[in-house]
Amino acid sequence: MRVSVITVSYNRKVTISKSIESVLGQDYPNIEYIVIDGNSTDGTKEVIQSYSDKITRYISEPDLGMYDAINKGLSMATGDIIGLMHSDDEFYDKTVVSKIVAAFKSAPDTDGLYGNGIYISNDAEERIVRNRIGGPYDFKKIKSGWLPLHPTVYLKKSLIDKYGSYNLDFKIASDTEFLLRYLFKYKINMVYLDEYVVKMRMGGLSTNYKRAFEVLYEDHRIYKYHHLSPVRTVFLKKLNALVQYIKK
Repeated sequence: MRVSVITVSYNRKVTISKSIESVLGQDYPNIEYIVIDGNSTDGTKEVIQSYSDKITRYISEPDLGMYDAINKGLSMATGDIIGLMHSDDEFYDKTVVSKIVAAFKSAPDTDGLYGNGIYISNDAEERIVRNRIGGPYDFKKIKSGWLPLHPTVYLKKSLIDKYGSYNLDFKIASDTEFLLRYLFKYKINMVYLDEYVVKMRMGGLSTNYKRAFEVLYEDHRIYKYHHLSPVRTVFLKKLNALVQYIKK
């Protein structure tokens, strides 16, 4: 089983090496690694190019933002299953992809899976700021604002070919629309892998506090777009996040 891992980047010179090395360091041998850079100007391209002999496919060119870059990667991917590794994040350990593949093989009828993640501080100490336990899958939880942690989600390529890539009408939280489309609209079969998959660095693509209000507004639009009560669902989503901080 081939696994495609996609990293997108723009001006991430400081963190991109750890992301790349966490993918290259996996003990699973059949990984297609695709890196899409948005024509960085801070030295990121040079860092990526230093790994060129180990990266399967790499391009650097202007894009329309993170989700446009991800879509480019999806169009290139040839693996049986596909997942993301953001340029600020790392795999939890070197066995993650092997565990993902084993989970797919043990449940051949599943469409995708998700796992657990931790958020770490953006400093040398890498303190755990938030612990995100996915928990067993239950379709009913989606109406209460629950979604799996996006970088822990791996889907079959055949499913992505069928239901489509990221909607560029949503610039900040298209990952929420993507997950709702697959889990809520199309009700795909998901499996929970009770393992840590990713370490996410605070202040990165997905955790920048400066964008919090923009995400809140776009989440409202997305839930309304999918005919869910936007105010109630967004409130419950944020409440769930607060509980995770308290329990950390």
